[in-house]
Amino acid sequence: MIRFYFHPTPNPAKVALLLEETGLAYEVVPVDTSKGEQHSAAFRAINPNGKVPAIVDTDAAGGVEARVFDSSAILLYLGEKTNQFMGTPADRPELLSWLFFISSGLGPFSGQAVHFQYAAPEGNAYAVNRYRREIERHYQVLDERLAGREFIVGDSYSIVDISAWGWLDRAPRVLKGEADPLAPFPNLKRWFQAIDARPAVGRARAVGKDHAFKKELDEQARRALFPSNYPLNA
Repeated sequence: MIRFYFHPTPNPAKVALLLEETGLAYEVVPVDTSKGEQHSAAFRAINPNGKVPAIVDTDAAGGVEARVFDSSAILLYLGEKTNQFMGTPADRPELLSWLFFISSGLGPFSGQAVHFQYAAPEGNAYAVNRYRREIERHYQVLDERLAGREFIVGDSYSIVDISAWGWLDRAPRVLKGEADPLAPFPNLKRWFQAIDARPAVGRARAVGKDHAFKKELDEQARRALFPSNYPLNA
């Protein structure tokens, strides 16, 4: 059984999609990050970095529990555990390269674009421009990669496609104000529509819908989500 620590944001969405694709049995454990539940001692024992997603595999190798955090680490772990969506051995170098391109570039820059457009105080035009332009650059890299290709790596659907889908699904929010943010990237748009049509995507989107997560970005949420903006012990 996989205990899946979840909040409805892009990185947990990737894990939800992989779990649905693999058919692994899992239990959703909601972590309401706007209430600060990710900072509890119990959760930090699973992820010392205090972020979702995280998993606990109660049936890991050797019969012991395994704790895994960071979405890319979880995708690799579950892909290897099930021997699914990992491509061929020859694909491995590119699979790792593109997976970390997403985890170190597309994901963080998307997150910062969202932060400065929706959460930061006004007067951050430079930051908004910086992160939006970087997202467009990352989209262009993927668009060029997908020219004449069905998948990002190799000839089959892989954890790289799953990882990219998690953030591309939020493109309208990342590129605020764009009616069709993927229109300038036709190969990427074609790829996204194909991935998004998979039956497992609908099931992944339903994960956590039965839990009432806090939505207000009030002072409690700001302190929970952006603790580094506040003095220690404040």
